Amino acid sequence: MADGLNSHRFDDDIRHIALGDVVSTNTVCFDHARSGDAGPLWVTARRQTGGRGRRGRAWASEPGNLYASMLLTDPGPLEAVRTLPLAVAVAVHAAISRVMPAGGNPVEIKWPNDVLIARAKTCGILLESEATADGRLIVVIGIGINMAVKPDMAQYPVTCLGEQGVAASPEELFAHLYLEMNRALSEWDGGAGAAAIVARWRAAACGIGERITVNLQTRSLTGLFAGIDDQGYLILETGRETMSIAAGDVFFA
Repeated sequence: MADGLNSHRFDDDIRHIALGDVVSTNTVCFDHARSGDAGPLWVTARRQTGGRGRRGRAWASEPGNLYASMLLTDPGPLEAVRTLPLAVAVAVHAAISRVMPAGGNPVEIKWPNDVLIARAKTCGILLESEATADGRLIVVIGIGINMAVKPDMAQYPVTCLGEQGVAASPEELFAHLYLEMNRALSEWDGGAGAAAIVARWRAAACGIGERITVNLQTRSLTGLFAGIDDQGYLILETGRETMSIAAGDVFFA
């Protein structure tokens, strides 16, 4: 393991289940939740046969990459959960940065929570949630990191850590992810520390001040990426107006 990793004690309350082939690690977490498991629980897998990304897109999940999901119950007040994906993104960014070689390509976050290396996607993050019958909120954080294999994604440039000179195994990267997620969620603190998380996100952001296109479900918008607000909404300056966007796919000029 990397220098310094053993100087931090893992939280004994967080469990980890390592599996072989699964449909998806998110699905396994939801199965645990529906059986009464409140988490926090990590599930990792060697391979996913039905991995998925945002908007129901398939996520290629062959062996050699890291596939991990975390189960949380009632992570914070409902109005604060909006900023949770930002905390997840900064944790993944920090974990990948730990294994990058000295002098390697820049690691950045693309809104809302893709992690890029040299402007090519190396990680997908999918947060899903559902309410229980007794009113609790189940949140599952799904993370797929391209390590040895990269999917064919026509809409984005894609890379993997192996192409970037990273020699770490999925198990070693997960150890960093475990540690960095603990740190980020502790800092986020159920939403009370959202301002600090937003500051970390902005410091790692890709493309602020650049011209971008944002594809929404029904239309596309083009303008200047002015950053994010305190709730994580993208701020787009179109020249006619300043817009706050809650969800969409970002493309750089």
